[in-house]
Amino acid sequence: MNRRVLATALAACVALLASGCGVGPGASSSAGRTALVVGLGYIPSVQFAPFYLAEQAGYYTAAGLDVTFQSKIESDLVRLVGTGAIDIGVADGTDVIPAVSQGIPVQYIATIYRAFPSVVFAKTSSGIASAADLRGRKVGIPGRYGASWVMLQALLDSAGLKPADVTIVEYPDFGQGAAVSQGAVDAATGFVNNEPVQLRLSGVPITVLAVDGIVPLPGPGLISGASTLKPKKLALAAFVAATLRAMNEIVAAPSKGLDAAVVAVPELGKDRATQASILDATIGAWKGSTGSGALGSIDLAAWQKSIDYLTKLGLVPNPVTVSGLIEGGLLPR
Repeated sequence: MNRRVLATALAACVALLASGCGVGPGASSSAGRTALVVGLGYIPSVQFAPFYLAEQAGYYTAAGLDVTFQSKIESDLVRLVGTGAIDIGVADGTDVIPAVSQGIPVQYIATIYRAFPSVVFAKTSSGIASAADLRGRKVGIPGRYGASWVMLQALLDSAGLKPADVTIVEYPDFGQGAAVSQGAVDAATGFVNNEPVQLRLSGVPITVLAVDGIVPLPGPGLISGASTLKPKKLALAAFVAATLRAMNEIVAAPSKGLDAAVVAVPELGKDRATQASILDATIGAWKGSTGSGALGSIDLAAWQKSIDYLTKLGLVPNPVTVSGLIEGGLLPR
């Protein structure tokens, strides 16, 4: 390399460094935008359509953001957000409460699912129409952990039952939906926008038992960590606003969300009808049963009830407060 070429290369390197073009959390993009690493669920899905749409429509870019998506297992995601390795992520409120109780410094900043999406479902032909009908039945579940386990205990408790009053069958490979279809179990835990939708599309009438009328457990929402919230507060607020804009557009025109999901995950386009049904159920969970208030809003009273309930279950080893769990100042006014 001659001196002139070397000088040019060095000048370019200096310019790049001056522009702050890092790649990790806390770095700025080469275009002067703020870089955000965003953790979504482990499996790319149509349920993440708002993020796909906001990216493809340029809402994040227009807000001065350079967004990178990562797919993570939720339990890992909460920890990574807490350490600052990921700036913002999607996590269930019932995971956030125990995590904060155990010293993981994360806060919930926006609601995505107003209705708690984890449910118990059964074939209508099983005769299971209420929580009380679960007594003595076989119930499939991935394991005795996480949101589905909390939800199942709440359902059983509402009928004066305990887990010992049913036969728990664990499916670590998440095959409990197929187990219901094949009659291996009488009922199972799942998500309102997943297994029940798939079974109904296959022609099987399904009964769904939800927990919302029993205890208002906080569903999945956006979380961020203490090490990110202060230095990137404006960027996080811009991300929340752009994502909620896309959510509202999808509620008004679901096809926009489906199209964005297919662009992001082309294999979803192989069965658009199924994905459209899943998205419709997802939108219903975003809106919740009341449909009141703006998307993203956080029900503080419901969070207190959830803290009380999880404490009753022994899942909150150290006291937590709503103010310690929630940062509501990033929502659009």
